[in-house]
Amino acid sequence: MDWLQALWTATALVLILEGLLPLMSPLNWCRAMAAIAQLRDGQIRFLGLLAIIAGVIILLLV
Repeated sequence: MDWLQALWTATALVLILEGLLPLMSPLNWCRAMAAIAQLRDGQIRFLGLLAIIAGVIILLLV
């Protein structure tokens, strides 16, 4: 698998995972988005950093 195919595969998997919560529980998704909208910029950046770190750790484990 070349890098471009791997990139498209990863993008597709992200979209599938991102779509699961609004599909399965739209009310909880709306509540989560409203809660995130109330956070300060620094808190949102920290959550983004945690997501990146978790992703890197998962990639290293796989």
